[in-house]
Amino acid sequence: MRKPIKGFSKLSKEAKIEWLSDQFFDNSEVAINLLKHYWHEDPKVQKLHDEFIENTLSNYYMPFGVAPNFKINGELYTIPMAIEESSVVAAAAKSATYWLERGGFKTSIISTKKVGHVHFIYQGDAQKLQSFFEGLKPDLLKDTEELTANMRARGGGIIDLKLVDKRSAMEDYWQIEALFETCDSMGANFINSCLEQFSQTLQREIKAQDQFNEAEKAIQVVMCILSNYTPECVVRSEVSCKVEELNGDAGISPEEFAQKFQRAVRIAEVEPYRATTHNKGIMNGIDAVIIATGNDFRAVEAACHTYASCNGQYSSLTHCEVKDGIFRFWIEVPLALGTVGGLTRLHPMVKFSLDLLQQPNAEELMGIVASSGLAQNFAALRALTTTGIQKGHMKMHLLNILNQLEATDAEKETIVNYFKDKVVSHSAAVNKFCELRGIKSPSEIKKEN
Repeated sequence: MRKPIKGFSKLSKEAKIEWLSDQFFDNSEVAINLLKHYWHEDPKVQKLHDEFIENTLSNYYMPFGVAPNFKINGELYTIPMAIEESSVVAAAAKSATYWLERGGFKTSIISTKKVGHVHFIYQGDAQKLQSFFEGLKPDLLKDTEELTANMRARGGGIIDLKLVDKRSAMEDYWQIEALFETCDSMGANFINSCLEQFSQTLQREIKAQDQFNEAEKAIQVVMCILSNYTPECVVRSEVSCKVEELNGDAGISPEEFAQKFQRAVRIAEVEPYRATTHNKGIMNGIDAVIIATGNDFRAVEAACHTYASCNGQYSSLTHCEVKDGIFRFWIEVPLALGTVGGLTRLHPMVKFSLDLLQQPNAEELMGIVASSGLAQNFAALRALTTTGIQKGHMKMHLLNILNQLEATDAEKETIVNYFKDKVVSHSAAVNKFCELRGIKSPSEIKKEN
């Protein structure tokens, strides 16, 4: 019977691996060799990776691909994408080439403000607290001057402070809400440091005021934390062309394609079941670039899905309009990103990705990421409204099936060529593989039994 372990974090990496392999694997040697197989050959690089997180045992590889031909605001980009799902990179590249001939992607930054809160409990007179807070603002700013000096020098800092009465949602609940500009950094550590100082200043100053009684002075700061919901850090990316310039795929005229495409987007706007899958496809394009550039894809996912619900119902992040003979397709999405700090100067592949993107600033990266999400969504909707999504997806998935079967390179080439004009399914791929090897397929064995 397995027992809990004490002091695991204090063990050496070798000792952690040995304990893990002994406890959970029948063949500990195989487990150990697998973990070590993915170590970087350069000990210095491996040590760097080891120190990114706690209890590191090895590295977990994901495919790193690129989608070329993205024309964004007149500049040509090749976009790095780190993702394991087949067809995502191919779809993004296909959309990029499609819109390259139609003017490319146009992006604009709507806002870059980020928000954080001091959440606290105050039991007392509301008007007294509100009047006190107006006089407290200069102290809040003064006490954070040292923390904000570097950010202010770069053009950022604290934009606004306000007291928010949340008692209608929870008894005695108040907030200090702060808006920040963090320039080219994501700014989480900066924001949280400022918020913690705000809480100290609030508690110190309220205790020094004779106008408050003892109960009012005993405010309880529950927590100080930035919000990953950034509805004022939003970017827009758009593509457009004349309807007549749209492809008439699979026998569909440009006019019919535009109509079906617009209706497909509208369905995602009004139907949460469809919107969830629709937005998941958008996040395929967004997350892949965020991971490649060392940003926090979990924070972006949370913000985007909250933003998709801002009108009271979960809805599409993209929108479409056909008007006066012009087809327009766009996305507005909250993206709190950074191109300095974090992993941007540490992880070798992140540095490579940012070099590939010509060292964009945070606003430029926001536009690139939004365009990738829009491209991914266009590719999915274009397939769904014409040939169907499975044709392209399963052809990309075919290699995964063949790798599971441990097909040789020659077998892969033969089977891929065989399915060039055929619908791919798992059973069909397995049957063809068995036929090529001269062995019975699972369906044949089942019939015999």
